[in-house]
Amino acid sequence: MTFKKIKIAVTGSAGFVGSHLVKRLNELDADIIHLDIKNGIDITDWEQIKNIGNFDLLFHLAAKLYIPDSYENPLDFYHTNIVSTMNVLELCRTRKAKIIFTSTYVYGVPQYLPIDENHLIVAFNPYTQSKIICEQLCKSYNRDFDLNVIIFRPFNIYGNGQNFKFLIPTIINQAKKGRIILKDPLPKRDFIYIEDIINVYTKTILYNKTGFEVFNIGSGISYSVKEIAETIASNSENTNIEIKFSGERRQNEVMNTVADISKAKKLLGWEPNINLSDGIKYIISGKQ
Repeated sequence: MTFKKIKIAVTGSAGFVGSHLVKRLNELDADIIHLDIKNGIDITDWEQIKNIGNFDLLFHLAAKLYIPDSYENPLDFYHTNIVSTMNVLELCRTRKAKIIFTSTYVYGVPQYLPIDENHLIVAFNPYTQSKIICEQLCKSYNRDFDLNVIIFRPFNIYGNGQNFKFLIPTIINQAKKGRIILKDPLPKRDFIYIEDIINVYTKTILYNKTGFEVFNIGSGISYSVKEIAETIASNSENTNIEIKFSGERRQNEVMNTVADISKAKKLLGWEPNINLSDGIKYIISGKQ
């Protein structure tokens, strides 16, 4: 598989997911336009991006992500996530390019498990609300301008290079010191390894169906905070790791999420290959 004749723009190209995606696209000989604040390009500023050359496809990955920060700085989250999405949608409209937008888990407290793409959408924090607004913008550009849009709703991504604030890197860093201290052991999440995410992105480049599509991306299995901590401890070099929980519960906590990924399997021919235990081993060993 090669993408030599496809020009691909990537926002957030220097970020966690973006850097992994760019690495894979380079391996596939894609022609890449890097759009990242670390490269001096602020995609919330239309003047900085309006003259970018033509491209065929844009991956919109740039966003403010960390939920606790969205309560501390809601203006920054709403401005960054919504304005950047508005700008890249307009960029895609004027270039007649497809957009692949990375959303998030948007379902609130599940009414049923596993959760399919038709589940009720419920905003339960400022970050999620910003992503829902962005999804609505994507849908409006499809409706009004026939823009081809694919929305991915990844559940919980993890892997090498993720910000240390997130759960799995936090636990791994604590395990190195011999003591894991966490809050609530009970919440369960569906985790998807970074390379499985990249695999579905690259498959989507060759997905020729036009219009508007939404795909859940997850593993289809959920693990509790306690199970994750124990898995990390059992795979650490230190064999005598203490694990403690305070029992404190986060604001608007969702206790369990499991993705129904049957649509991605059927239409994209994709399914995850790396289970949580192996993914954690890869992170600890430094394997990509």
